[in-house]
Amino acid sequence: MTEPRADRFVRELGELKIPDPAAGRGSLWLRVGGVLMVLGPVAAIVAYFLAHNTSDPLEQRDALAIALAGVAVSIVGAALFLRYSLTGVLRFWMARQSYDIAELGERLSERKVDLDGMAPVSH
Repeated sequence: MTEPRADRFVRELGELKIPDPAAGRGSLWLRVGGVLMVLGPVAAIVAYFLAHNTSDPLEQRDALAIALAGVAVSIVGAALFLRYSLTGVLRFWMARQSYDIAELGERLSERKVDLDGMAPVSH
């Protein structure tokens, strides 16, 4: 009996020594990036209300600094989120491509395939 395709894929991922992304710190950084993306705009909104509720120029400048820090935090969070999201997707995509190429290689080696008039593969 042949091994189910999903089990074989998992086994081959293990053979390729591709680490499980759930066990790494990637998911932690992904969450940190998401939290920072939320906290940045919140800080900017809070700074807006701080600046509007006072006529003291010193407090308004502090609020401006808080707003700029919020924008910076949001940008850093977006970069972290994008980096670790793409890492996960690309890691899976590359593993999938490797698996498909191996599968195609096995099919070609098992059968004689007519490649548009090319000589058949012989063993």
